[in-house]
Amino acid sequence: MVQISAKLVKDLREKTGAGMMDCKRALKEAEGNIQDAIDVLRKSGIAKAEKRSGRSATEGKIISKITADYGILAETLCETDFVAKNDKFAAFGKDILASVSNMDADGDVSEKVNEIEKDKIISMVASIGENIQVRRVVKWQGKCSSYLHMGGRIGVMIEVEGESDEEALNNICMHIAAFNPQYVSSNDISEKIIEKEKEIHTAQLAGKPAQMIEKILVGKLNKWYKEVCLNDQPWIRDDKVSTSKANPNLTVKRFVRWQVGEEL
Repeated sequence: MVQISAKLVKDLREKTGAGMMDCKRALKEAEGNIQDAIDVLRKSGIAKAEKRSGRSATEGKIISKITADYGILAETLCETDFVAKNDKFAAFGKDILASVSNMDADGDVSEKVNEIEKDKIISMVASIGENIQVRRVVKWQGKCSSYLHMGGRIGVMIEVEGESDEEALNNICMHIAAFNPQYVSSNDISEKIIEKEKEIHTAQLAGKPAQMIEKILVGKLNKWYKEVCLNDQPWIRDDKVSTSKANPNLTVKRFVRWQVGEEL
């Protein structure tokens, strides 16, 4: 019987991201041959892939690809931080970006990616031994920029128009990562949400004269806009001016800010 060393198990684990005991069992079955052991893991994993798909996957990475014509932001998930840092998982993410690059799309392509890459995802689950997900993917046509924070734990992508350089775009993405706005401007907030906000503040001001309430509401809403609207937020580089005033020749058309594993 072939002796399976700790180094051999470690090497297989680094190549596949599979669990230590799974690696040891596969190496025993493959009589110490790493390539055969990888095949063993894949074969046994495919049979278990559907079962694993129900397990919690809250680790992973947000990745991006920016060209002169489009931008892509994708979130790939796994179960453990160990796999999230694995080279094979990183290569899988690059493959997803390459696949999306060939899609003629402008918007959310999550469902399409999962349909097209179903076999590749199953193969990853089989090889690594964890639930692997492509959770969400967007591709935007136009001038885009992205910023990844904490090794891809937080990811931001913006689409812009107007004059800008790489530093300005990066600063805006960093601002969004840090301050987490919900809208570009107050024009993007629905009347229903604004009315709800007014209702809350009006209830807090019960007993005050109607004229006074109206004036106070204006101030309350403006303060709220500075909290939730990118254009109105104090600029990350100079909090004495708003983001829009700090970047007068640049318009952010849309943005997304994702955090790995957050509730949707």
